[in-house]
Amino acid sequence: MAQDQENFRDSIGTINEEGKRAWIYPKKPSGKWYTYRKYVSYFLLIFLFAAPFVKINGNQFLMFNVLERRFNIFGFPFWPQDFHLFVISMIIGVIFVALFTVAFGRIFCGWMCPQTIFLEMVFRRIEYWIDGDRGAQIKLERQEWNSEKIRKRVIKWIIFFIISFLIANVFLAYLIGSDTLIAYINDGPLKHLSTMIALLIFTAVFYWVFVWFREQVCIIACPYGRMQGVLLDNKSIVVAYDHKRGELENGRKKFRKNEDRVALGHGDCIDCFQCVNVCPTGIDIRNGTQLECVNCTACIDECDTIMEKVNLPKGLIRYASEDEITKKEKFKFTLRLKGYTAVLIILTGILVGMLFLRNDLEANILRLPGQLYERREGNIISNVYTFKLVNKTIDDIENVNFKLLSHKGTIVLVRGKDFKVPSQDLAEGTLFIEINNAAIKSDKEKVKIGIYSNDVLIETTIAAFLAPRSYK
Repeated sequence: MAQDQENFRDSIGTINEEGKRAWIYPKKPSGKWYTYRKYVSYFLLIFLFAAPFVKINGNQFLMFNVLERRFNIFGFPFWPQDFHLFVISMIIGVIFVALFTVAFGRIFCGWMCPQTIFLEMVFRRIEYWIDGDRGAQIKLERQEWNSEKIRKRVIKWIIFFIISFLIANVFLAYLIGSDTLIAYINDGPLKHLSTMIALLIFTAVFYWVFVWFREQVCIIACPYGRMQGVLLDNKSIVVAYDHKRGELENGRKKFRKNEDRVALGHGDCIDCFQCVNVCPTGIDIRNGTQLECVNCTACIDECDTIMEKVNLPKGLIRYASEDEITKKEKFKFTLRLKGYTAVLIILTGILVGMLFLRNDLEANILRLPGQLYERREGNIISNVYTFKLVNKTIDDIENVNFKLLSHKGTIVLVRGKDFKVPSQDLAEGTLFIEINNAAIKSDKEKVKIGIYSNDVLIETTIAAFLAPRSYK
């Protein structure tokens, strides 16, 4: 940690001493790491906008239809009956993020989080284009509402609203499906007013987040920022300030040409505050790892630029662990990391195995609630059931019928003999199971039912069968 103890604080950096919002005007970043981040961000932006419209085997690549409880993850459809698979996949995602946080800090926030990508690589870049860099933005904020300020504000707000509306449409495509969204657009907003209202609400939320709330999402709203305090340790690779090199005995000092800083006991930090000015969350990285730091590397690029200008070695701020700075220890694959990796591999193996073992057809046959058995001619006992068949494939399942496998008896469909289960849809109905009383051994029998398509067995299920106690 830095030795300038007076800079430590017990409140977030975006709140001033009066308890009001301290608005941040970060300097426009540039440098090697920022260029890398742009490439990653552009790829992820393309992915985020394209994923709802890409299909694999007829399934939307990513879809989270909460209302109909249908989810697609990487082209694999998950129905309510597959909820356990969906839960496992979500746990795998959480452990994957936790593993990378333990190893590399909050790198997900700075490089892959949609909030950061949209704010820093879309909205902020437009703001630099319209309002100018840090100094110009501060000047514009302080000046009177003249024609220049009104023009810039109106243009920026209109562009931000259009982008927010576009993001809301893509977000809706993730929720209801891209095909449904396109159909709604073709029909026009008047035919789907409720959807249009929801779309405008999403637009308002995104507009509010990216225009006003901004970095507060990462600092206040996002739980992941709180998690990092538990996950990080001295061995985690984070964006860190090398206080051993930057401070020395007498701390920081402004740069003076041809001055022997080492002889004077001053470190390489020239106290230029450029690492603070460029930070999108307004912190001073020289005070050590902090809650607000999202590992965006803007301070690394800025510090390297300054070090190059004053002819000092780069890397005063860099990716490093606390142990590397204080003890010169290199990164090691610790027991903790091995544990997370082992759990991740095991859960991934379980998920893959379950996906391969999953049936294309999910069958549920349940006795009709409140109904007992019925006696019929010829000593026949009849039970009535409701069935639900879920087709998880992109092809229709034709000529579906039921056969009793465990007992000698018949199954009578109310709707007829054979039927079809549409692709990625379900079929429901009612059926009767009729068994001779002499073949029943108890008053609560388990019967095995086969589901056939074109006389090929595709699934089996078990149902309860009630019979009279005096069956003999």
